[in-house]
Parts: sequence; C-alpha cells; structure tokens
Amino acid sequence: MMLAPTPRLSGQIVALADGHRGVEQTLGTMRGLVNQFRTNLDIRQTATATIFLTPEKNQLAEAHALFELVRDGIRYTRDINGVETLSTPLMTLQGRVGDCDDQVVLLATLLESVGYPTRFVVAGYNVPGELEHVYLQACLDGQWIDMDPTEHYPMGWAAPRPVAYAIEIV
Repeated sequence: MMLAPTPRLSGQIVALADGHRGVEQTLGTMRGLVNQFRTNLDIRQTATATIFLTPEKNQLAEAHALFELVRDGIRYTRDINGVETLSTPLMTLQGRVGDCDDQVVLLATLLESVGYPTRFVVAGYNVPGELEHVYLQACLDGQWIDMDPTEHYPMGWAAPRPVAYAIEIV
C-alpha cells in the first residue's frame, strides 16, 4: 500500500462567524493565501514546469494544464468533522489532499503565479441562500472561465442550477 506524502502540518484556530459573514471571512482568508503564495518560488516553479510544453502564449492551454494538475493530482478530502480548515497552497501541493477551498486556493495561486487573474465563486445547491461550495473563475483571453477542480469534468464546467450564488469582486 502506498501512503500519501506527509508534509509538516501547522496552523492556528480562528473563530468564524456563522452564515454569510463566516463565508466572507473564509473567502478573505482564501484570497489572502493566494496573494501571499502567488510569488512563492516553489509555486512559480510548479506552474512554469506544468505549462512548459504547452504552446507559447496559449492561455487556454496553459490554464488547462494547471487545472488538470490540480483536478487529477489532488485527492478530494473533507475537512475535520465540524471544523472549517484551510491549507496553504504549498501544504495542499505537498500533501496532495484537500477539499474544495484548498484545491481552489492552490489552483488560483498557480494561475496567478503565471499571470492569470482569478476570482472565487461560491454556490449553494440545497437550501436557498445557503452557500456550501466554492470554485474558481480565471480570466483567459478576456473571458471568465469556470474551473471546479473537485469534479471530474472539463475546464469550463460548473454545477447546474445553484439556488444560491455569489462571485468575488476583484
């Protein structure tokens, strides 16, 4: 049996508000992680190595390569029961596990490290007004393209018919 990599874990406990305020706090933390790590040399090296064999200046090909790296290379794993957790992009990359927010932060960080603007999209599918999932949009060739690396669908796919929906203002 092959075991997953085991990066050294560290963190802190932060109290989050309930409801929409808690979602806003989580999104703010996620954006902070992207901003902090998009200039990290290990992140940039991973991104440039991933896109190296794609056609130059082909934004869709570059983004597709990074999308597939996260979608196919990071195992979806839920948070601790009853606890919202966020991993740094490096921790997600090294451990190769994470839930939707971890995978989206990693993908946004990789994309931004090679010049692509990103924004988070939060959606709910069960209860009107309740947000339960986050995915990403990247601006490619002047268009915002959906990217959900937690689902085995192609770049551009987003789950249909959300009953709640919000897009990060960037």
